[in-house]
Amino acid sequence: MTQPILELKDIEKAFPGVKALDKASLNVYPGKVMALMGENGAGKSTLMKVLTGIYTMDAGELRYQGQNVKFNGPRHSQEAGISIIHQELNLIPELTIAENIFLGRERTNAFGGIKWNEMYREADALLQRLNVKHSSKTLLGALSLGEQQMVEIAKALSFKSQVIIMDEPTDALTDTETESLFKVINELREEGTGIVYISHRLKEIFEICDDITVLRDGKFIGQRRVADIDEDGMIEMMVGRRLDEQYPRIDVKHGTTCLEVKNLCGAGVNNVSFTLDRGEILGISGLMGAGRTELMKVIYGAQTRESGDIILDGKVINPINPQDGLANGIAYISEDRKGDGLILGLSVKENMSICSLAQLSKGIQLNHYEEVTAVEDFIRLFNIKTPSRDQIIGNLSGGNQQKVAIAKGLMTRPKVLILDEPTRGVDVGAKKEIYQLINQFKAEGMSIILVSSEMPEVLGMSDRILVMHEGKISGEFMANEANQEKLLACAVGKHINEVAA
Repeated sequence: MTQPILELKDIEKAFPGVKALDKASLNVYPGKVMALMGENGAGKSTLMKVLTGIYTMDAGELRYQGQNVKFNGPRHSQEAGISIIHQELNLIPELTIAENIFLGRERTNAFGGIKWNEMYREADALLQRLNVKHSSKTLLGALSLGEQQMVEIAKALSFKSQVIIMDEPTDALTDTETESLFKVINELREEGTGIVYISHRLKEIFEICDDITVLRDGKFIGQRRVADIDEDGMIEMMVGRRLDEQYPRIDVKHGTTCLEVKNLCGAGVNNVSFTLDRGEILGISGLMGAGRTELMKVIYGAQTRESGDIILDGKVINPINPQDGLANGIAYISEDRKGDGLILGLSVKENMSICSLAQLSKGIQLNHYEEVTAVEDFIRLFNIKTPSRDQIIGNLSGGNQQKVAIAKGLMTRPKVLILDEPTRGVDVGAKKEIYQLINQFKAEGMSIILVSSEMPEVLGMSDRILVMHEGKISGEFMANEANQEKLLACAVGKHINEVAA
C-alpha cells in the first residue's frame, strides 16, 4: 500500500475526569479518502484537535510527509498544508464571502493595500468550482446555512492543502450541494490530496470513501477498506454490538387532538393547516427551503404569524415570542444547536435548566436542589457522557450537546415537543437512544413533531407524514402508505393525486 502522507500513532490525551484518547491511531494516504468513524464522544474531534495543534498530546507520534512534527496551532498546521472544515461554522456574517475566505491572509500589494479584484477573482473561482450561485461580494449573512457551509469548504480549498479534514461537511447541505461537494472531493483525490472524512451518514461513507478508521471510547478499533465491509459490520465496529433495528417505531393509541393549525401564514409559510393528536409523532418532510423550520418557528413564536390560527387544547393561542411558546406548553428544539439551542460557554446544568427556571422557582427563589435533581435525572436518562453537570457544554461532543438540547426542552414539561433535525451530527448508537426516548415520550401521551431531512428517519419514526413544498403542504401520508418515492415526488411539487397515481 502507498505510504501515508499523515500518520497519527498511539495518541493519548486526558482531561480532568476523562481520558479522551487512549492509543488512538489514524493513517491518511495521498489520493485517498479516509473515513474517521465512531460514536459521539469516541474521540474523533479530539484527535483532529491534536493533529491541528489546538490540543497538545500527552503521548504518541505524529508524522507528516515522513517527518515527525508538532504543530503549535491551526495556523501552523494550515501553513504546513493541513486544513480542517469544522462542523460548526467559523465565519462572520457581516463580511462578504471573499472577506471570509481570505480573512487574516488578504492579498496585498507592496504598500499593504488590499488587492480586492484579485481576491474577488480567486473567491469567485472557488464558488464556481463548488457550484455556489453567489458573487463573492455578497454578504455572508444573506446566505442559507447550507450555502455558508459551502463557503467554509471554499475557504479550506483556498489553502491548496495536501491534507483536508472534513468534519460532517454535508450536515447542512442540500442533495445538489452534496453532489457538488462529492465532485470536488473526487477532483482532489485525482490531484493526490489526502482527505479525512468524518460523517455519521453511512450511505456517504460507502459512496465517497476508500477506507475507514474506527475509534471507540478513544481507542483505535481498526482500519478497513470500505469495499471489504458492510453497514452492519461498520456499526458493530463503532458501537461494539449489533443494532437490531435502526428505527424502533412503536404503535400507541392516539388520544384527542392536542394541536390544530388553521390556514397559518408567515414568512416562508403559506396557508398551512394540520392537526396533531396526543401520543402521535407527526413527521415533516421536504427539501431544504421548503418552509419546514419556518412553520415550526411560527407555531413556537420565534417568527411572526401573519394570519391563521394556532389552537392548543381547544384554545386559540397567539405566541409572539419563544417565551410565549414555552408558557403555552410548546417546546422547540432547534436544528441549529450552536446558534439557537445552546449557550456553549455555560455548563450542562445551566443549559439544561435555563428554560425551566420558572417551574423550578418559588417566587424569586430558585430551588437549587430540585434543579440539580432534575438535571442529574436527565443526564442518566439520556446517557449523556459528561464528567459532571458542571462541565462547560462546549467541551462535549456534538451528540451529547444534542441530548442536552432535547433535555432542555423536556424539562419545561411541554404538551407539544417540536424536534427540528434532532439527530443531525449524531452517531448511529446515539440516534437509537434518542429514538427510544422519543418512543417513551410518545407512550406517555406527548404530542411530537419530527422535522427531518433524512427520509428514512421520517418514514421509520412517524405515525403520519406531511410533506412541504414552497411553504405549503404538498402531501400527507399515513406511515404505512408512505415511501421515499412518494415523499420526494411531493417535495419537488407534484400534486398528491399525481403521486398516488
